[in-house]
Amino acid sequence: MNLPNTITVLRLFAVPAVVWAIADGRIALAFWIFLAAGISDAVDGFIARHFDMQSELGAYLDPVADKALLVSIYVALALAGQVPGWLALAVVVRDVLIVGAVAAAFAMEKPVTIRPLIVSKLNTAAQIGFAALMLGARGFDIPIGHAYQVGLVLVAGLTALSALAYLFEWSRHLAR
Repeated sequence: MNLPNTITVLRLFAVPAVVWAIADGRIALAFWIFLAAGISDAVDGFIARHFDMQSELGAYLDPVADKALLVSIYVALALAGQVPGWLALAVVVRDVLIVGAVAAAFAMEKPVTIRPLIVSKLNTAAQIGFAALMLGARGFDIPIGHAYQVGLVLVAGLTALSALAYLFEWSRHLAR
């Protein structure tokens, strides 16, 4: 266990904290927790790369912490009525499909290495941005006007495209 991995584990503790804050109506607090988690993600990555502290554990923990935080925020926001339930479901289903495909490939003795696709990076950026927008706007009573609809369409579209792209890549991998 090194410093970047410790920071990542602490980010995992942000998951129940941000869910609790949203469920308790403390959306501004949820925003600050989310912001701190985002900063910690950048910090642990910087430390790992620049101080040669990358590890296999970190390679697994970091994306798990990121996905746990994002999925949890979308589910909590949906349960709080801040985003539509179908959007949270799309975010969850995409990640479940990816994990399921990796597990299935492993079970079929055709392990696949997941490499981030450009559409996936755009999707993650859109999900983070929209979650931050929703938490910030609701937490600090900032009107966002049409940004809500734009964010909703962007996240939904990129989530679907990302899921399809990974499914295509997985299918190609299995066909080889």
